[in-house]
Amino acid sequence: MSSDRPKFYITTAIDYPNSRPHIGTAFEKIGADAQARFRRMHGYDVHFLMGNDENTIKVDQRATELGLGPKAYVDDMALQFRQVWSDLNVSNDDFIQTSEPRHHDGCRKFIQAVYDAGYIFKKAYTGLYCNGCEAFKTEKELENGRCPNHQGQELKRIEEENYFFRLSAFGDRLLAHYRDNPDFIQPESRRNEVYNLVESGLQDVSITRKGFSWGIPVPFDPEQTIYVWFDALLNYITALGYGSDDETRFEKYWPADVHVIGKDITRFHCALWPAMLMAAGLPLPKSVYAHGFVYNKGQKMSKSAGTAIDPMTVYRTYGADPFRYYFLKECVFGGDGNFSEERFVELYNSDLANNLGNLYSRTLSMCVRYFGGNLEGSAAIDPVDWREGLDLDALAAELEGLVGTFEFSQALVTIWSRVLDTANRYVQNTEPFKLIKTDPDATKVVLANMADALRVVAILIKPFLPATAEIFYRAFNFEDAEPWSTVRYPSIARPPMNRPDWTVTAPLADGKPFPLFPKIQPPKES
Repeated sequence: MSSDRPKFYITTAIDYPNSRPHIGTAFEKIGADAQARFRRMHGYDVHFLMGNDENTIKVDQRATELGLGPKAYVDDMALQFRQVWSDLNVSNDDFIQTSEPRHHDGCRKFIQAVYDAGYIFKKAYTGLYCNGCEAFKTEKELENGRCPNHQGQELKRIEEENYFFRLSAFGDRLLAHYRDNPDFIQPESRRNEVYNLVESGLQDVSITRKGFSWGIPVPFDPEQTIYVWFDALLNYITALGYGSDDETRFEKYWPADVHVIGKDITRFHCALWPAMLMAAGLPLPKSVYAHGFVYNKGQKMSKSAGTAIDPMTVYRTYGADPFRYYFLKECVFGGDGNFSEERFVELYNSDLANNLGNLYSRTLSMCVRYFGGNLEGSAAIDPVDWREGLDLDALAAELEGLVGTFEFSQALVTIWSRVLDTANRYVQNTEPFKLIKTDPDATKVVLANMADALRVVAILIKPFLPATAEIFYRAFNFEDAEPWSTVRYPSIARPPMNRPDWTVTAPLADGKPFPLFPKIQPPKES
């Protein structure tokens, strides 16, 4: 990798592997993946981290239920999680398991550094503990005496002598950081929530547990293990080599450019985590983006309540790119979204089958039927006709701004309404299927314009629908003019210089392209 490229380090929350991921979890990973892909295609040296949170009581309990050792269990679950993310075309560069030696080594170094700095002390403690969150709860965090995220679970009152982190010492420094760095917490609604939380006063937090064999032993007291949240947050630096013999990657990529997390864990990432880093004398991440929840027909996704949906069920039925499109388009990333199969099918048919896929198939079909797939002379055609009313330079800049700030839904609305709709209107107005009967040369101009529209669309959807984007780009010999690996959003405004005549290079069956998005029937009402 070239050292002069700007770096971009993006992470997602690590997941509990007590069961397989649900589509709410997949929503987070796909959003982070779209950002990582966008940054890569614009020249950034991207490092994209995901992983599993394994040093938890729930994992140990689940392994025991299955008659397995915890390490065997988490290794198997890690394989299953990685397969899900691979099938959904998530392009993470690393996947950390917190049971790995690199994580254990880094955690021990970190907690020792904070202890030596005087921010860790030992005391007896009594508190209300939520097994679902694996976190202690204060009275003001409860709703009707229950955890707001796990209403169906009784809170346990736990009495232990543990080590505590002096979180209360960092309130003023955190508030100053929020004021000096207004983009540290995104979107703005989350920033206001965290600011109010910290302003109301922070309590010291328990960071160890006693009597557990599964976990990371505390270096200055081996009878205690590091509490899951203090341990889990450290994955963002241990995965980069913090605490190992070679910290080259850590020095290169830290601080993170953005942690992508769910809105339910903002207080850990926006208050506890930066305070931990301050205590250890390490730089803070540049930003934290807290996305919303995905609901199942209005109900919160919950494994325990039976409302969680396995993303692979949707993937196996409809494919990875339709899955990605639904969640990136239908669910505003900074807010809450909803999933229903009925809406999924409706959006698939209208946006993918009838619009995106139809433009692809009829462009290629006419090129093959009328000109044998070779648009001879098209290199001399300036494809400006289909772009009438479109300022592609301005559009590229607008979309870069939207994608860079995680406004994926609005970016996709813009691509569909202003690019795809423009291209489809051009076909309807020029009617090449009629024009060919009277003016083949004029028809060739129309098809050269349509080919350019496919090129533009391919580049714009690359971060969102990577497989479809590449199919579009390889439909013609666009690669001969500009490699797929080097296209950027500004490329859409300038057809490649010294380009060859466009020739259909897509695989065909009986002279026709394979359908990308065959229409599907709505699910039957139960």
